[in-house]
Amino acid sequence: MLKAAEIAISMDGKGAWRDNVFVERLWRTVKYEEVYLRAYTGVSEARASISRYFGFYNRTRPHSSLGGQTPDQAYDQPMPIPAAA
Repeated sequence: MLKAAEIAISMDGKGAWRDNVFVERLWRTVKYEEVYLRAYTGVSEARASISRYFGFYNRTRPHSSLGGQTPDQAYDQPMPIPAAA
């Protein structure tokens, strides 16, 4: 059907699965550690609770992929200044 409509499917360029893998992992974590554990009464409560979770995720929760550091610890460090030649 796709060939008949001259639709090409490619996973090698822009739009490849690997472009979204990090975002998909993040949202999986958010769902399992926050959303599925709460019974929100409305959108505003959900938004506030998820916002608090992102603060926890970035400032408090250690990440194994960052050597046990939080994202704030790993990414908010000043860059070293290279020595002049």
